[in-house]
Amino acid sequence: MTARPPLPPFTRETAAQKVQAAEDAWNTRDPRKVALAYSEDSLWRNRDTFLTGRAEIVSFLTAKWARERQYALRKDLWAFDGNRIAVRFQYESQDAEGRWWRSYGNELWEFDERGLMTRREASIDDVPIEEGERRIRGPRPDAERGLSFPLQ
Repeated sequence: MTARPPLPPFTRETAAQKVQAAEDAWNTRDPRKVALAYSEDSLWRNRDTFLTGRAEIVSFLTAKWARERQYALRKDLWAFDGNRIAVRFQYESQDAEGRWWRSYGNELWEFDERGLMTRREASIDDVPIEEGERRIRGPRPDAERGLSFPLQ
């Protein structure tokens, strides 16, 4: 199995690189590409859904991005220690009825020695917004890389 640098133990710099790489991958909305960052037997809790392994991750993300249209995400490093990283994130998406949502969440990540995520736990809350309230439109521009995203 190929390594996915940066590898643990993480420094502030390498943890931030790992978070930005995850944001970039998720903003592609390509389930197969995203799943490559996770170990073959990765364990997930996403809200009230529990998943095991890449195949379930791909299936979950395929359904997610079919439902959450125009998905755009921002992740921020919250904390790190050894092989673990805590992240806060926000994303915006539009549902099938045309309503806009901003979703706020926290993730706990754990990595193996190859830099693959073996565990991901996500708690997420959804807030309805008007289209004019949107703040996240597509991938993060280069000028915003490394900057924390505001809470509101």
